[in-house]
Amino acid sequence: MKMKRIYPSSNPYGNAFNAARLREACEIYKKMIKDDATICLTLAGALTPAGLGGSVIELIKRGLIDFIISTGANLYHDIHFALNLPVYRGSYNVDDRELEREGIVRIYDVFIPMETLLETDRYLQRILDIEGRFSTAELHYYIGKKLLDDAEKPEASILATAAKYDLPIYCPSPGDSSIGMNIAYLRGKGKKISTDVEKDVLETASIIYASNKSGGIILGGGAPKNFFMQTQPMLSQILSLPEKGHDYFIQITSDAPHYGGLSGATASEAISWKKIDAKSKTHVTIYGDATIITPLLFKKVMRMKREHKRLYQKRKEFLKELMDKVKN
Repeated sequence: MKMKRIYPSSNPYGNAFNAARLREACEIYKKMIKDDATICLTLAGALTPAGLGGSVIELIKRGLIDFIISTGANLYHDIHFALNLPVYRGSYNVDDRELEREGIVRIYDVFIPMETLLETDRYLQRILDIEGRFSTAELHYYIGKKLLDDAEKPEASILATAAKYDLPIYCPSPGDSSIGMNIAYLRGKGKKISTDVEKDVLETASIIYASNKSGGIILGGGAPKNFFMQTQPMLSQILSLPEKGHDYFIQITSDAPHYGGLSGATASEAISWKKIDAKSKTHVTIYGDATIITPLLFKKVMRMKREHKRLYQKRKEFLKELMDKVKN
């Protein structure tokens, strides 16, 4: 067993516990960038109204992430900022009956006026004048392009910035958000528009199959985490291709592993599923609040830049290559 002596001021992150895990995560992220790995960022919950959107936008602009898998909530609330609609800092210690009377919805200590939601809904219903069956990447790219064209502050939007740099955004549960609810409303009115999550599964797997190395930055857990991680068993288990698992894994979660939930599942557990390369030593889990830890992690790489992979434009090519391989 190798040991290294601890000195009180030997590094700015601290020498043990979660501070040491943060240091490991910073080094793994830098290695992912230097190795030109395909990097996926997954977003659970509703982190955009909490203010993390600005950091994600900067990562996209610098080419430091290549695709995103997110809950629909993050993407719906992202649209508020593009449209310059109000979202407020509030308090968790409040009478929600009073908020209901005032027409305000609460996400812990974030307050959103109901009119912000209704205006966003009206915008979505107006721009979704398309018909067909779309992958969620196609749907979000379309919304992002519309925001670039007519939103008041597209520079404040993940969706708009992703569309500008051809970065695909997937949502594993498109019906579990107000974007999906608005599509359902349009379907109910007779519009022939729907999402194709099976196409999402194939597209994300093909992106990973076309990559020399791959890794994920997992904020929280839930469906976005597994939707990224399952790309490897999709290749090895379902398509019977010789895949070894992802090379890099960084997770920031407040969930513990011993309850058996996905959000707390460890990187070691993922090895058993061939989701992570069994030989990989570049994986780490930080237990804590993503709204505190994530900005520290992202700040460490913000001086770095890479050429944009523009995976959105390469999806069809990658998918054809994958399915041709399976047929042979």
